[in-house]
Amino acid sequence: MSPDQPALKPRRPGPLARIRANFLTGLVVIAPIGLTIWLVWAVMGWVDSFVLPFVPGRFKPEPYIGINLRGVGVIFFLVFTVVIGWIAKGYIGRSLLRWGESLVDRTPVVRSIYSGLKQIAETVFAQTESSFDKAVLVEYPRRGLWAIAFVSTDAKGEIADAIPTSEGKVAVFLPTTPNPTSGFLLFIGRSELIELDMSVEDAAKLVISAGLVCPPARPQPNTGGQIAAE
Repeated sequence: MSPDQPALKPRRPGPLARIRANFLTGLVVIAPIGLTIWLVWAVMGWVDSFVLPFVPGRFKPEPYIGINLRGVGVIFFLVFTVVIGWIAKGYIGRSLLRWGESLVDRTPVVRSIYSGLKQIAETVFAQTESSFDKAVLVEYPRRGLWAIAFVSTDAKGEIADAIPTSEGKVAVFLPTTPNPTSGFLLFIGRSELIELDMSVEDAAKLVISAGLVCPPARPQPNTGGQIAAE
C-alpha cells in the first residue's frame, strides 16, 4: 500500500453480527447454569418418586402444608443412609450384616449379583485409596503420541511381580474423550510417566472438552532471579 494512501479502517460488525455474538455469549453463560439446575431438579424428583412410597403418610409434609415439596425424599434418604451406616458400624449391625451376607452367599444367582455390586460400591465410595493421586502423560497407543492418564495406585501382588522391570510400577487409568468414565487400565513404570502440575480436576476437564478447556500454565518459581544481559 502506498504511503500516501489512507489506511483502511476496520469494518465494524453489523447489527445482526452483534446480536449473534451477544446471543452466543449469553448461551455460554446460561447453558451450564440451566443444565445444572435441570439435572439437580430431575435427580431430586427421581429420588422422591422412589423413596416417598416407602415413607408413612404421617411423616410426609404434604398433608400439613398442602403442597408437594420436591426434595423431601432426598432428605429421608440421607437420614436413612446415615442411620444405617451408624448401625452397621456397631457390634449388632456388623453381626446382622455378616449373617445376611452368609445367607446371600448360599443363593447362587443373588450371590453373584450382590458380590459384584458390593465390589463396585466399595471401589467408588471407599474413603481410602479411591481417588486418583496425580495427572500424568503417558505414551499411548504408540511412541510419539501422548495421552493424559491418572495414577491410581502402586502395582501390587502378581501384577507387580510379572512386569519385567525392577523400578517402581504403578497402575494408571487412561480415560476416553468425551466420556471419562470409560477407558483403559495400564500398568507402567514410573520412569515412563511425565507428571503434570495441573490438578486431577483440571486434567479431567481437558479430557472431557477434547482439549478445548485447557488450564493455564502455573508460574514457575523464580530460583535464580533474572539473568543479566551480556
